[in-house]
Amino acid sequence: MINAFLVFNDQGQPRLTKFYTQLDTSIQQRLIAEIFSLVANRPPGSCNFLPLPPLLAPPSGSTSGAEASDSPSLVTYRHYATLYFIVISTATESPLALIDLIQVYVEALDRLFENVCELDLIFNFESMHATLAEMIIGGVVIETNLDRIVAGVRAQGVVAKRPVNSSSNGGATTGIGATLGMGGNFVWHGR
Repeated sequence: MINAFLVFNDQGQPRLTKFYTQLDTSIQQRLIAEIFSLVANRPPGSCNFLPLPPLLAPPSGSTSGAEASDSPSLVTYRHYATLYFIVISTATESPLALIDLIQVYVEALDRLFENVCELDLIFNFESMHATLAEMIIGGVVIETNLDRIVAGVRAQGVVAKRPVNSSSNGGATTGIGATLGMGGNFVWHGR
């Protein structure tokens, strides 16, 4: 089972945090900081698998069969450009399958945004969550077919287009462009 899916930039700022198991917010924040420091300090040629930090490791006295297999125990990650993609999972998940899952997730984002960059993910976090929801539900991987994932996200209509001035309210300008005094000429010319 997948316990969490995290995305950080090189400075440790979370871009996506999705926990599939219930944890206190304070533990989540400490875990995020601890995992980022572990992953960011690894040499580039290192293995992409780490044991779970002691913060979530099960107590040494409790090792019943069901409890041991359900407790998180492995951190799997990939580093692409300025982003770290991290999966926290139980021992029942294959680490190589998790590396492949991360690869499929990144490729799906790349197809949705046509050469995805960190800014696309910052301003379109709904698309990141929708893509992840197409792949994982409740900590269980349900889809890895790239075409189905992309089609599912596009069908939801959550992939945002670059903003263009469309004055459908009779010429009255509203929103952030009007607030900044840009009038009706506010057009963002994309990439």
